[in-house]
Amino acid sequence: MAHKVKFFCLHFRLFIIALLFLQFVQAQNNFSKLDDWLDNNVSNLGGRAVLLVWKDGKTVYENAANELTRKQKFIGKRIAKKTGRDIDLNDFDANTKQRIASCSKWLTAALAMTFVDEKKINLEDSIGKFLPVMTTHGKGNIKVWHCLSHLTGIKQIGVMDAMNNGDENGRGSFREKMQQKQNGGLSNKLNPWNSMQDAMDSIAKTEMEGEPGKTFHYGNAGLQIIAAICEVVGNKDFETLFQERIAKPLKMKDTDFGNVKVPLAAGGAYSTPNDYLKFLQMILNHGKFNGKQIISKQSIIDMQKNYVSKDCKIVYTPVEAGNWGYGFGAWVMDNAIGNQRSSAITSPGLFGTFPWVDNEKKYCAILFTLNIKSKGRGERYKELKQLVDEAY
Repeated sequence: MAHKVKFFCLHFRLFIIALLFLQFVQAQNNFSKLDDWLDNNVSNLGGRAVLLVWKDGKTVYENAANELTRKQKFIGKRIAKKTGRDIDLNDFDANTKQRIASCSKWLTAALAMTFVDEKKINLEDSIGKFLPVMTTHGKGNIKVWHCLSHLTGIKQIGVMDAMNNGDENGRGSFREKMQQKQNGGLSNKLNPWNSMQDAMDSIAKTEMEGEPGKTFHYGNAGLQIIAAICEVVGNKDFETLFQERIAKPLKMKDTDFGNVKVPLAAGGAYSTPNDYLKFLQMILNHGKFNGKQIISKQSIIDMQKNYVSKDCKIVYTPVEAGNWGYGFGAWVMDNAIGNQRSSAITSPGLFGTFPWVDNEKKYCAILFTLNIKSKGRGERYKELKQLVDEAY
């Protein structure tokens, strides 16, 4: 009898080992599909891309594709010349640093939530409480959560309007068009702001286009207001607050908002794939990183709810977002409504970078690119996420 028990236990162990091996092989096969996807899509991603996937405490997938054509190299050099900022035309890798455009929104929202945790800001607070200039111009009743979710009702410069803001034939300089498109008309070089107060004066004087909380316009004004409020309650400049409360605790040594006079809270950050992946890990782990609570679990949940109600007036939303909802600084990728937490969230940027967190499958990932062309981008995002999902 004992012999039979030992025989059974041995075979059971072998079965479990074989099962684990098959799962490992299956995961490897699925990851090979990611290799194929990168190879097949690299030209549509601007010629270079980095993909990282993190799960169970480690990076489980890392790959970079570098196939710049002569035309792409020429465009890269032109961008560098026109913007006055070096653009590395060498191989992309996980430590390449570049501007991440609207991926910045998630970072700014996270910073704001650290003050919510400290009860220095309440999501239901009216912005006039912190910024008297908003009350002066009839906008003091807009609430903090409206700003975090693009529901301020403040009129903003549309992407196409900004792109066509050139000479009489619609031909603005390459530099102006690129910067205006990236920032929705709010550019470091083009805005007249000398201080955050100047920025608030400008936004406060802008006309309204709808009712706060009932008008969705994906843009920049709300996050810039949040940045100003953070400076008021934190009694320091935005960049310093971001470094102290988000970047340094997460060991994001290569992430900043450009160290400029007036940081663009909705699109001015620079980062690397490795750095941003640390931020995503924190979001996935309910606000924890390396055992330290950076943001409370409740605040993470609040960031991942859909605040765009069915009766909202949609003024502008990017094509690639499709029918996604919006939380705080990030898109809600499922049909979560009300107080329901989303199963997956993302905050893509103009240059094609696509970071996301999947709460159900418990992983996070980032596709890091430098590509202005957005045609077919939304479909590629969905296809890539599906392939990563299938690996688990």
